[in-house]
Amino acid sequence: MTDEPQSPVRDKNYNLIWALEASLHNVWKLETYIEDAEREGDEELATWFRKIQHENRKAGEQGKQMLAQRLSEPQ
Repeated sequence: MTDEPQSPVRDKNYNLIWALEASLHNVWKLETYIEDAEREGDEELATWFRKIQHENRKAGEQGKQMLAQRLSEPQ
């Protein structure tokens, strides 16, 4: 558990944007981890990272769709 301060922005759309950014960041970061595992000959670890990356990519795509839908709704 971290001692991260609570966000002053308590809003469902802010939370969606945060989760979307985190998912897409993980897709990008895991690419480095996959390359590192492959460079060191650990295909089991590379495969595990790819699975995580796939799930984050899927979450990112879903998040983008949800955000686009919300942005197109009349205020």
